[in-house]
Formats: sequence, structure tokens, C-alpha cells
Amino acid sequence: MRILDRYILSRFLFNFFSSFVILMFIFIFQTIWLFIDDLAGKGLDIIIIGKFLFYLMPNLTEKVLPLTVLLSSILTFGTFAENYEFAAMKASGISLQRSMLSLIIFVTFLGGVTFYFANSVIPASEQKIYNMRRNIAKVKPAAAIEEGVFSDFEGMSIKVDEKYGEKDRYLRNVIIHQKTATNINNTVIKAKTGELVSSENSDVIQLVLNDGHYYRDLETKRSKYKRKYPFARANFEVYRINIEIPEMDQDLEEERNISTDKMKNVSRLKKDIDSIKKDNIRIIEAFSKNIVNRKGGFVPLSPEDSLSTPEPIGEESTTGRVIPSVAATTKVIAQSQSDGGKDSMPDPKFSDSVDTIVGDSLSASANVLDLFQDWQKMQIMNSARNSTASILSSVSAKKDEMQKRYKIYNMHILSLHKKYALALSCIILFFVGAPLGAIIRKGGVGLPMVIAIILFLVYYFVGVFAGNYSKENNIHPILGAWLSTLIMLPLGIYLTKRATADKGMMNFGAVSDYFKNLFKKKSKIATT
Repeated sequence: MRILDRYILSRFLFNFFSSFVILMFIFIFQTIWLFIDDLAGKGLDIIIIGKFLFYLMPNLTEKVLPLTVLLSSILTFGTFAENYEFAAMKASGISLQRSMLSLIIFVTFLGGVTFYFANSVIPASEQKIYNMRRNIAKVKPAAAIEEGVFSDFEGMSIKVDEKYGEKDRYLRNVIIHQKTATNINNTVIKAKTGELVSSENSDVIQLVLNDGHYYRDLETKRSKYKRKYPFARANFEVYRINIEIPEMDQDLEEERNISTDKMKNVSRLKKDIDSIKKDNIRIIEAFSKNIVNRKGGFVPLSPEDSLSTPEPIGEESTTGRVIPSVAATTKVIAQSQSDGGKDSMPDPKFSDSVDTIVGDSLSASANVLDLFQDWQKMQIMNSARNSTASILSSVSAKKDEMQKRYKIYNMHILSLHKKYALALSCIILFFVGAPLGAIIRKGGVGLPMVIAIILFLVYYFVGVFAGNYSKENNIHPILGAWLSTLIMLPLGIYLTKRATADKGMMNFGAVSDYFKNLFKKKSKIATT
């Protein structure tokens, strides 16, 4: 390695590591405020808090690293330009690209390390953070109950309007949903007041509820009783629930079998994306088939049917098909529509009246309803209305479910491509910062810091908004992951060309001269 390459690389590495340490401390202190409720007032020692912050550092790296590359490149090349070192390089026949060669190799290597970090270290740290937060919440569930929202712990969801008294032990307006082994909320408990009673020598905390109601759906094995929807309901003056609390010396890093998109590497994400997509398609197909089977809708017509060659009704046609009579068809309609889509027997009186319609043809009436009496028309119309409302309700519920499933699907795609985008962003931001520092010709932490923060905020907030839009399926998740990087790419190309040609960021003189010449031409035309 030449002396010049070592010099440029050493200056860049000094700025890189110093900027990384300073920015990491800033982001750590900013993140502490986000998790202060998880740590404060729970009797945790300094070692546990230190581990928690240590596991947070890899997650912060995806924010700190791009800003560090951008800032250090601006500082390095801005100092070179300010001290006329670039002028000496150009006088010696060394171009900007040649002076950046050692740093290009380093940044490319940094991109590979960043991808490995995003693929292996960050998912493991996310798992550790999740486990510690859940286990810390289990140490003192009283502190885990938040006002105004449902808080999950120990198989229950608890919501309180207000906590008051000593150590917030008293609760007001308590709502509890107890879950079964299959994670179904089948029990609801509501109480006006509650109290958390505990003892230092006991690992059980008692929740005492006062003046409330108890409701529970009962599970039966026989299907005929399930249709009756049995339940139990009671009013109570005092109701006690015992909650077992783990010891304080338990392992707060105990592993749990829970994995989100941020806790998975590339191979796992690809596998889960494929399985989630297949599951979504399977659910939609099963739901559509269920609607067709229940309501008889969307039945395709046979391609051999033709209005120009009517065939005998109720007899075997020349094509081998049996054309059902209107009586048989309307009887099926009556049986399926008279019960409103439920499993009940058709009205005998209604069926007998339909059986009397024999020998009619489809050409006898333009409307099938004209074949029935007025009171029968009302039954058919009411049944059709109820059936349509039932289908719309089912479709609406399934739509909400599928929106959640597709949000999870989009989040997996977004996490997959963010790992690649993070590695490439380090390289692209270097080609933004290095020529920008050579253009502004200013070192230190003044103007370069301001420019770097502005560019990073644009990069960061574009990525945040694009990610949120892609989760809601407003844009494709691949575009959401790459949008901020793609915006910086043409900027890096433009700045590199300007710096190579030894030009400023923008030639305002050429723009002003263009408008001056334009106005001169217009004035000459007006005078002539």
C-alpha cells in the first residue's frame, strides 16, 4: 500500500471510529427514554440493565452506521480540501477516484460485514431484547399493568383505567380476559375496583376484585349442545385471582419460542415468506369454496348452453345432459333460501306449493319470482336479503383477518430486503459524503455535521415512511425497503461527477446567465 493510501485510510478510520462511538452514545441515551418504563422501579441491578443496553446496540447499528459513513467521509475529504491537500494531489496527477481507491475497498468490505451483522447479530439481539423485556415484566406484573391499554401476562389480558395508592396497588375499572390453552379468550371479568396484594416471602401475588361481573363461554363436547352456546354468568362482591410470580433471581434471559420478522435471518425469512404466501392463498381459496358451498353462488354455466336451441325441460338432451324442470329448480331455491342459510327443514306448505308448478318453461316468465305467490315472494326476498347480509358479514370479517396476515407477509419481505439495502447504503452514502466534502471544502464538526445530519434525516425518514406504507400494502415492500437508498444513488452519482470535474455543487452563474440571455432575447423581439 502506498504512503498516500495509508494516510487517507488512517484519517478516514480515525473519523469513522470516533464518529461511531459518539453517535452510538447519543442513540443509546435516546433509546433509554423509550424503555424507561421497562427498567425503572423494578429492582433490577446494574448488570441486568447493562446487558439490556448491550443487546440494544446491534439494533441501533442500522441507524448509526449509515450516518457514521456519511459524516466521516464528509469530514475526511472536507479537511483534505480545506488544507489544499487535494490541490497537491491533483498537481501530482492523482484524481479524486484514485485518492478514494483505498476507501472504496474498505467501504465495500464494510458493506459485507454490515450484511453479516444484519443477518446474524441483529436477529439474535432482537431475540435477547424480547426475552428480557418479557421476563422483566414477569418479575413484577403489577408494574407491567399500564393504564388505558390491555397488558398481557400469565395467560391474561388486563386493562385498568387508573392505578393509585401506595406503589399503584389499587386499581379502578378493571377488565380481564382470561385465555384458554389454545389462546382463546373465553372468560371476561369486570370489576369496579381491584387491589394487588403481595408478600415479600411469597412468590404469589393476589388480585382482589370488588363489585364486578363474571362471564365465561362453556365448552361442550357434543355438537348439539354447542349450537346452544352455553355460558356461565355471575355477579360477585369479592373475587380473588392468584398469580404465580417467578423469583427475582431467575434467568432474565430465558429463551422463548417466539420469533418475529426482525428475529430471522435471510434463509429463514425466505422460507417463511413462501409458507405465509401459500397459507394466505389456501385460506382465501377455502373461504371462497365455503361461500360457494353454503350459498350456491358463482356456479359456472356450461359452455354447451345456448338460448337459440332450447332443449326439452326435465328430459335428457342430445348432449347427454338432463335439463331440470323449473319446479325442481325453484324447489331447490326454496329449500335453500327459506331457512336463511341455516340448517333447518324447508316449510312443507311452501314445498308442496312449489311442487304444483310442473311443466312450466323458462320462457314462460321473464322473472322467476313471477312463478310464486305474493307471500312466497316476500319469503324469498327476505331470505335473499338475510343471506346477502350474512355473506357480507363473513367477507368483512375475513377481510380484516387477511389484512393482518398480509401485513405480516409484507413485514417479512421488508425485513429481508432491508438487510441488503443496509449493506448497500453504506457504500452509496460514502459516494455521497466523499465528493460532498471535496466540494464544500470545509473540515471540522461545524458545517459538515449539519450537512450530514440533514442528508441522514432525509434518508432515514424516507425509509421510515416507505416502510410504514409498505406494511399497510400501499406500496410494494421491496420498494419500501430500497426507496431511501435509491434516492441517494443519483445524488451520489451527481456529486461524484461534479467533484471529479472540480465544479461546485451547482453552477448558479450558468443558471443566472441563462435567464439573462432569455430575457434579452424577449426584449429584442418586443422592440422589433
